[in-house]
Amino acid sequence: MRDYQKIEKNKKVVLLETKREPSSINYFGSNKNMKEVIASWSGGKDSCLATYRALQGGYKVSYLANTISKEYGRVRFHGLEDKVIQMQAQALGIPLLQKETTAEEYEKEFKANIKRVISDDINGIVFGDIHLRSCLAWANKVCKDLGVEAIEPLWGQEPEKIFLDFIKSGFKAVVVSTQADLLGKEWVGRKLDKLFLKDIKCLNNIDICGENGEYHSLVVDGPIFKKKIDIKEARKTLRAGYWFLDIRDYQLSKKNIRR
Repeated sequence: MRDYQKIEKNKKVVLLETKREPSSINYFGSNKNMKEVIASWSGGKDSCLATYRALQGGYKVSYLANTISKEYGRVRFHGLEDKVIQMQAQALGIPLLQKETTAEEYEKEFKANIKRVISDDINGIVFGDIHLRSCLAWANKVCKDLGVEAIEPLWGQEPEKIFLDFIKSGFKAVVVSTQADLLGKEWVGRKLDKLFLKDIKCLNNIDICGENGEYHSLVVDGPIFKKKIDIKEARKTLRAGYWFLDIRDYQLSKKNIRR
């Protein structure tokens, strides 16, 4: 584990926008030399797709940074147990930085998690923000404090395009939580696919990617996964105004490699 070192704090947020498909573009055009970054990781589709695009753009993702609620031992809003994220990191083959946090001291604890490994080798943190400026501002502030870049591969793009890029790239994910007053029990456990997209587009005032917290997901497979996660047993539960998919039994499995 590296010691914390001070780095020059003059870097600005990196906003990455493109009009072309992920398979045909380097999102980081001038980034000829591979740079090491940390991915802010929730286990869901947006942080996963942002990480994927960073890898495509020539960055080396050295760590996944994940925070869980100290009170419940679960990822906030997603409701996932810490062990599910640990298995996900194992499936990806990327080291995991996981830390318990509180609502009151979240920013301080988030930065402390990053500081455990930060060094001159780490150039930035990858985030999966799409259009919420409050989230962008927070990411920019945190990274400025840490002396690294905030890398935002999804920022400013249309939610439907992001959703389609995710599934067309070969990722598999399921809905693990919803705001109960917006998306009912029937949405929990659904796969993120074209049928899901068709159905959610029929609803009013619901962001296709759930950027406003309407729903959250768990990615179980995809092109950057060395193994896949099989959910064996899960139960839908209602708690504090949210539906959750309480995953009781799960395991890593070998992927079927097509030749």
